Amino acid sequence: MSTVAKIMSKHPKTVGPGVSIVSAAKKMKAARVGSLFVKKGKKLVGVLTDTDIVRRAVSSNKPLGKMTVEMVMTTPICTIEGSESVNDAQDMMGDLGVRHLAVTKAGEIVGVVSVRDVMMFYKRYAQSRISPVQGYSEPKIAQD
Repeated sequence: MSTVAKIMSKHPKTVGPGVSIVSAAKKMKAARVGSLFVKKGKKLVGVLTDTDIVRRAVSSNKPLGKMTVEMVMTTPICTIEGSESVNDAQDMMGDLGVRHLAVTKAGEIVGVVSVRDVMMFYKRYAQSRISPVQGYSEPKIAQD
């Protein structure tokens, strides 16, 4: 089984705690990521995810322009050691109800792994196990 370190995104993006939710969302969109680590000085103090923005900011009916990252970020940061298996990451995400884990090496955050990274790993794994004779096809989706 492959390790989390092999599928993680290195050099995760960061944002300050006082940044507006709107600015943070724009940064996430530009970087094409679903999470930003929140950095206060040199210390990572939380994580902001697209889910945090929807559930804690947008749905609150408060003016988004006045809301900061610190108001909706998740703390503490859920972590997994990079040497752990992808299966361990999947289990941890399910148990904790999160879609992003900070990846650590000797206690230091070195990357981030998302549920999408895990799904892509298993997709490639499944495709590598299908014989060329058997083939592989995408599921058919009917439209009404």
